[in-house]
Amino acid sequence: MASQIITLVGVLLGAVTSFLATGMAERVKFRQSMATRWDERKLDTYIEYVSCVKEANRAARQAVEARERGEDDSEALSAMDAAEARRSILFEGLVLLGDEAASRAAMTVNERLWAILVCARDPSDRSPADRRELSAALIEALNALHRAARSDLAIGGSAGGRAAR
Repeated sequence: MASQIITLVGVLLGAVTSFLATGMAERVKFRQSMATRWDERKLDTYIEYVSCVKEANRAARQAVEARERGEDDSEALSAMDAAEARRSILFEGLVLLGDEAASRAAMTVNERLWAILVCARDPSDRSPADRRELSAALIEALNALHRAARSDLAIGGSAGGRAAR
């Protein structure tokens, strides 16, 4: 009878150990799955935000170029305003999902973009050199945002110095 009790205790102990190990493994798997899901959302948010910033910058440049050629700039200004409205909405998602460094970098991007948009609406007080300087500052801010986003997403490597087009 004692050997049967020892066998029964061994089976019960094995079952409890197996249950606990499986439960812990499933919990780790679930956490990893949730982290991956949020990382995918973050990546999409970063991509959409940066793309929208580039759209607004491109439309601002087109408005200035149209004005310099003596053409109507209203279509480009409308596209610029639409991109800016969309950027504002996307920025809120970025702040909610991104880490603090990425949010600060995105705020700097916003400030640099706003300077470009003001210049596009009223370029009379800016020279072409000033506009190039504003564009370079935006590119620098975008590169800082790329680095912050890569860090937030735990992506290795470096963000290249690409121009905002």
